[in-house]
Amino acid sequence: MTDELLTREQAARFLGVKAQTLALWTMTHRYDLPVVKVGSRVRYRKSDLDKWLESRVIGVGESKRRVKL
Repeated sequence: MTDELLTREQAARFLGVKAQTLALWTMTHRYDLPVVKVGSRVRYRKSDLDKWLESRVIGVGESKRRVKL
């Protein structure tokens, strides 16, 4: 089974952030968002982005302190 690989620009568009923001997150390890190195290029698995987004959901009654914003 293959997983769609997105460029940094595509991943940024999907998440609603700038590509530079994703680059910064990767360099600083701000979030546990895996990247795939293909030669000198960085790619993001669509399934990893979906999992990461799901981990950011704050349910009703949950404290905002549980998710580092």
